[in-house]
Amino acid sequence: MNNPSDLLPIVDAALASSVERSGAHLVCHPGCTQCCHGIFPISQQDAHRIRAGFAELQQHDPQRYARIRTRVAETLSRIAPLFPGDLATGILAEDYEDSLLFADESEEALGENEPCPVLDPTTGTCDLYQHRPIVCRTFGPPMRTPDGDLATCELCYITASTEQIASCEFDPSIPEQEAASNEDFDAAHHTHGETIVACALRACKR
Repeated sequence: MNNPSDLLPIVDAALASSVERSGAHLVCHPGCTQCCHGIFPISQQDAHRIRAGFAELQQHDPQRYARIRTRVAETLSRIAPLFPGDLATGILAEDYEDSLLFADESEEALGENEPCPVLDPTTGTCDLYQHRPIVCRTFGPPMRTPDGDLATCELCYITASTEQIASCEFDPSIPEQEAASNEDFDAAHHTHGETIVACALRACKR
């Protein structure tokens, strides 16, 4: 993918297709915040996009911007001791998945219940929804895991059969297209590695 900006319409079209095929089995709605809790990695392209949205918000809604900045600071304060990487740059170490912050099976994994700093705790909605990372745009519909299994949000497809779930599968080519787009973006912007939302927004100028 030569133009990284081509990725969003492709992802959004794939999501629309999966949503249409899923019907009532996909119960995601504004105010449902389960997938908005947990520390997760984002690409440098995602970070760039969300920073752009944050800068726009500063101009159009400074109060909401200030609330997000406060939540970013609070998040970083809580996770700093466990951050698996370079906290100064926000870049995650290659083995970040083994850290207590990300380890899903560890009872000590602080990141599992950490709310995303752009989640409005009052409305249960995303304050930077139009600029959200790819993982946020694709979570919910059935998607292939690295092992080839179909995974869904645990709140969705509860009454769906295996065949029905398979018929709603999110375009399996998207992960490969996303990887290619991120590679092109990093090459064009001289960036590398992955980060998290809080670190991406901390880098924004006041």
